[in-house]
Amino acid sequence: MTNLIQAQQYISGDKLPNEFELAAELNVGRGTIREAIKLLAARNIVEIRRGTGTFVSETPGLSDDPLGLSFIADKQKLSRDLMQMRSIIEPEIVRLAAEHATTAEVEQMERLCEEIAVLIHQDENHEEKDIELHVTIARASQNLVVPSLIPIIQTAISLFIDLTDRHLKEETIKTHAAIVAAIKAHDGAEAKRQMSLHLQYNKTALKIE
Repeated sequence: MTNLIQAQQYISGDKLPNEFELAAELNVGRGTIREAIKLLAARNIVEIRRGTGTFVSETPGLSDDPLGLSFIADKQKLSRDLMQMRSIIEPEIVRLAAEHATTAEVEQMERLCEEIAVLIHQDENHEEKDIELHVTIARASQNLVVPSLIPIIQTAISLFIDLTDRHLKEETIKTHAAIVAAIKAHDGAEAKRQMSLHLQYNKTALKIE
């Protein structure tokens, strides 16, 4: 099945043939196809949508916590190590996003910035939208490896928001807007600078040197 997906050059979001067609093409029984699809779904290579069919996953091979970071008990140490990793990769990710982001992706980033600002001003949880913004930026980099790093970014954002007790409200709004503005202007250097500033606010709040 994996070889078929690669050989047919299916991409994220593509719908796969139905069981009958796959069984005929691979010369196996439908039961074998069903078991193969279950295994691929467990590995997040495909996504089964009831009543619709089977699709190639948007982030093939990823799960919510593939590195088991949620099982690390020392959250302070984890936050420091995640910050080191984010400081290495995210400024470069936004530089690439500034080069490659489409108009639609920039518009989505701007919409998410506005939604995050509204949630913050209403003193509501903005974690989900914050993660969505960073994931959108990561995908806009057009780098094939970056999506594999998304779970690290997701875990870091969730942890940082919890540990800072959501105190970085205005800083979050300001730096998010500046990052997206730089991406929209295709200014990679400024995007990197603003992301570094965004991360520095988190470092200061977390008392990370």
